[in-house]
Amino acid sequence: MQAVAPQVGLRLTALAAKCLAIAALSVTALSVRADDISDVQKLLAAGKNAEALQKADQFLSSKPRDPMMRFLRGISLSQAGRTPEAITTFTKLTEDFPELPEPFNNLAVLYAQQGQYDKARTALEMAIRTNPSYATAYENLGDVYAKLASQAYSKALQIDTRSQVAPKLAMIRDLFPKERNSITTASATPTPAPTPAPVAPPAPPVATPKPAPAPAPVATPAPAPVVKPAPAPAPAPVAEPKNDAAQEREVESAVKAWAAAWSKQDMDGYFAAYAKDFNGGKTRKAWEQERRDRITSKRNISVKISGVKVDINGNKATVRFHQDYKADSLSISSGKRLDMVRSGNNWVIAKESAGS
Repeated sequence: MQAVAPQVGLRLTALAAKCLAIAALSVTALSVRADDISDVQKLLAAGKNAEALQKADQFLSSKPRDPMMRFLRGISLSQAGRTPEAITTFTKLTEDFPELPEPFNNLAVLYAQQGQYDKARTALEMAIRTNPSYATAYENLGDVYAKLASQAYSKALQIDTRSQVAPKLAMIRDLFPKERNSITTASATPTPAPTPAPVAPPAPPVATPKPAPAPAPVATPAPAPVVKPAPAPAPAPVAEPKNDAAQEREVESAVKAWAAAWSKQDMDGYFAAYAKDFNGGKTRKAWEQERRDRITSKRNISVKISGVKVDINGNKATVRFHQDYKADSLSISSGKRLDMVRSGNNWVIAKESAGS
């Protein structure tokens, strides 16, 4: 397993090696004391899991619900080989903070290491539902599907050695060279499919020339009636194009209105801030219901944005800013990016992702 680098999240390696690194939340993601977080991360990076776990437990004795330190504690347990305890830690995090994708992802890693690929798939799908822009979860989900396919192909060969899935199983093996010997194979060697003899390509058909069409008779045109020309319509007034500064102000105002609606739990205003085809990776109805349940379940919400930077390109805009989100006891500070498009006279969100 790769070491956890301090202060940054690690990208997961291929699932085939059964040694996926545990992704770490960035220090800026959650509001805890930076020095304590930094100390635990440095201990983890140095492989001092026992010391990291001790320091995490000391911190959690006074702040037992702190999500960041609980996350690091789960990493420490997993690196120490205490997988059942790590699974319990990450599972509890997903229950207490379902809006965080990283605990779902790391839970999937631990399930995959145990060969529980169905559970790993479910956890990764939850991570993606929480953050549709979480590339690591998509990559891991692809690896899980490949492992499930390998198991299915191997089972097919065990049942019927004449099955034509051997080439597919070989392709999966090529994807996971480090696990070539660990993939379950059929008890009997499958009979290779006969190689078909080459077939000569058919000769191209000879096109039969079509007779040239007879010339159409030329009709004598009737004299055209004299029509008085209609008066030319008055030119429509041309709207003065707005300069970039004015459009940037409009975009920033739209983003602030979105944050305000979110803070007030004004679901109509919140949904109106998104493009009609925005669906968060699912049907629009399902996405709206999920967001409504999550937002209205909070007693109070505060969404503050700062450092807004707007890039305009025609009818499209990219907005980057820093977002401070607080809901009940949860506090998250992170970078945010919105891809927006002009819809009539309004700017709406076409894509939403974490990070800058």
